[in-house]
Amino acid sequence: MAVPPEERNGKSRPPTNYRRMRRAGDGQQLWMVVGGLLIIGGGLIYLIYGKWALATGLLCLFPGAGLILFLWGLLSVIERWVEE
Repeated sequence: MAVPPEERNGKSRPPTNYRRMRRAGDGQQLWMVVGGLLIIGGGLIYLIYGKWALATGLLCLFPGAGLILFLWGLLSVIERWVEE
């Protein structure tokens, strides 16, 4: 009879927490999106239009990133509220 991999050598591993792994992955993706918006978007504005356009563009990019963070936070709160 085959022994499950988690019980070999007499050692038992805790079960995999897929919900925690998904939340961690979601958080990483969120920061990649916000970072890409600010760094790549700001970099393109700077390369194409110059430094003064970048300053003006950041006035729009930061509120956009803030809106993304706000919506992600709101959905996270709703998700945790529903799970309880």
